[in-house]
Amino acid sequence: MHQPTPAAADDSGTDGSSASSGRVSGWDPTWPAAPGGDDPAAPGPNRTPTPPAQRAPTPPPLPPLPPLRPLAERCEPPGTVPRSATTPPATATRPPRPATPADPLPPPRRSLGLPAAHTALICVALPTLAISTDQGQLNGQGLEGFYRSGRRVLSRCQVRVAGREPVAVQARMTASDRARFVGTLSASPLGGPDPDVTVERVRSADGTERITLRSSAPRPLRVPVEVALGTDLAELAAIAAGTSGPELPAGVHESGLRWSGAAGTVTVTADPPPSDMLASAGLLRWEFELLPGASRTLELRTRSEGGRALRTVTRSTNSPFAQAHASGDEPGIQPLLRSSVEDLQALLLRDPAHPADVLLAAGAPWRCGPAPAEALAAARMALPLGTGLAAGTLRALARVQLGGPAGRSGMIPGPRRGAGTRLPPECTGTLATLLFPALLAEAYRWGLPERDTTELLPAAERCLSWLLTAVGDRTYLSDPQPGGPVRCETQAHAHRAAVLGAELLETCGRPGAAELRQWARELRRAFQSEFWIGDLGGGRPAAARMPDGTLAPHLAGTAAHLLDTGLLGGGRWAPGLLDRVQTEQLARLLGGPALDSGWGLRGLGAQEPGHNPFGHRDGAVRVHETAVAIAGLAAAGYEKEASSLLRGTLTASAAFGHRLPEMYAGERRTEGSAPLPHPAACRPAATAASAGVLLATTLAGIRPDAPAGTVTLRPWHTAPLGEIVLTGLRVAGAPFSVRVSRLGLAMVEEAAEGLRLAT
Repeated sequence: MHQPTPAAADDSGTDGSSASSGRVSGWDPTWPAAPGGDDPAAPGPNRTPTPPAQRAPTPPPLPPLPPLRPLAERCEPPGTVPRSATTPPATATRPPRPATPADPLPPPRRSLGLPAAHTALICVALPTLAISTDQGQLNGQGLEGFYRSGRRVLSRCQVRVAGREPVAVQARMTASDRARFVGTLSASPLGGPDPDVTVERVRSADGTERITLRSSAPRPLRVPVEVALGTDLAELAAIAAGTSGPELPAGVHESGLRWSGAAGTVTVTADPPPSDMLASAGLLRWEFELLPGASRTLELRTRSEGGRALRTVTRSTNSPFAQAHASGDEPGIQPLLRSSVEDLQALLLRDPAHPADVLLAAGAPWRCGPAPAEALAAARMALPLGTGLAAGTLRALARVQLGGPAGRSGMIPGPRRGAGTRLPPECTGTLATLLFPALLAEAYRWGLPERDTTELLPAAERCLSWLLTAVGDRTYLSDPQPGGPVRCETQAHAHRAAVLGAELLETCGRPGAAELRQWARELRRAFQSEFWIGDLGGGRPAAARMPDGTLAPHLAGTAAHLLDTGLLGGGRWAPGLLDRVQTEQLARLLGGPALDSGWGLRGLGAQEPGHNPFGHRDGAVRVHETAVAIAGLAAAGYEKEASSLLRGTLTASAAFGHRLPEMYAGERRTEGSAPLPHPAACRPAATAASAGVLLATTLAGIRPDAPAGTVTLRPWHTAPLGEIVLTGLRVAGAPFSVRVSRLGLAMVEEAAEGLRLAT
């Protein structure tokens, strides 16, 4: 992975991208997104910008909580040392002996990577997060804490009951924005090994936590409860770099505590109010009477002041997503679709200047800001849930489209991101500019209102004009512009944008369709002869054509985009870049053991030099590309290969609790094995969540043409998952439900009035 570069290394290119490292500002509501990277360790708004040399040593462990005080004692004012925790005389302890060369073991070295996120339970309701370990306690270590707009507003929340920490017995996500933790302990004076008090903690991303104690003891219990709180008001960048700094001193505030610093003010209030508060220790105390079988609940509410406002898209807001459901013979489809819709809702952000428009953040915890390419790709895969997200995303990005010189005019700006060890970083602005007209064209077929299409059409025309200008008198589109390599997947996106854009322009009576179609034909002819590497195994598409004309021959998962064309009018699928023989060979490669890991599609073939199963572009399974491969293979008629990838992804989904991360290790699946998580992957991630929607709906092969009032169904003939019923989808602005039988026959069960089934 690429290491972060110093903040001064700002590289703004002529392609509209920027490779600035900068501070973590992925939470910044300013549009467009500040520079960032797709590489979990690359510089950008959601990456750690601090060079390793500037990192502070690991902070010392937290001191134990002070002992319980009698209830008769009153709260001390801020800064007062409690009598029960008086500092011992200086002579009572000996200062630690400094390390010398004779010491047998050197001090441990701090890892240069990001804090591991794969074991964390991440509750998301942007711009707020709650990140916890499976122990439930927030100890102020690693990423633990409550966050708002990229700042940790509470780092510690430690609970003790009867002077002890409950034994953690279960931790699980109950929704995208909530987690439940259960612990037990024995509080009876004569209790045996069986716990008699259950402690349940329900933590929400909005900064609330409900702590419930339930007694199973045969006699009444008098149970003291302590909650130790603390905060450092650190930014996520500093936490990721290990430079978060010390905790702030607390003060008593109403029914809780308050912390103030240069970054703002945080308060934690409790209901019921505590019977005792120790500001100097950040401690709240209660003493509950628990009758047999009874329970008591207290609630903590964390609020911050002084930070920049970013409106949250809450559950009460009108969601742009239809409440889709799946049922049938395959039990994994239903929870995957449910979790996908919940995660998409949790990742929604508002354009602060235009609150009616929403778009998706890239993912949590590292990439909680707008990322144009990921937002457009996710909106495209989520079209079966309605066109509201596509409309908001397109409007928000149209407002930041570049003007100025001809080489930049029409681009959607985006950062550069790492492309693995074989190719230089790519410009996500190029990808976003190509995805924009493709998304608008397909959203129009799914039922985007004509007034919205008309409003957004000029921005799409500028994207297409940029494409033709960037190509000039050449055949291929390089990335980044100018002088970058000619990437395989960039040609696929450009070809799709030209074909779908041409039909959209023609349908809307706008000029330019003929020139786009002519260039697309020239690109197709050249690509089939100049981008194909022949060998005894049938050949393969080159991953890229370098500026000196040489081909990069490595087998990469990005080739899946050659199959993912796009939706045209009348339910037709747009042509791809490959001919029939090449398409068949590509299907064989995508379904072969080099790329199909058994858990999904590898980013790099297992036999390629330098293959790394954890490499984000060098061998890890990327869920987005896997879903693209599955949909493309099925549309091209290669259901056997698509079915293998689909079953592997569904099995991996179950191993991840049906909440797919953006990527995981591309290790070969064996009997009894499980997919290995990637420690730096976002989970949830916008493209992974929307991929879950695509995986479910591609089985029915739904191809609408709302302007023509028709919908075509092309279900998988082999019905690899048996019967499947999809309800609550949205086509032409109305609910849409479809059933696919075990024989591979599809039937519409609910549709908009006047929408007819085409053959």
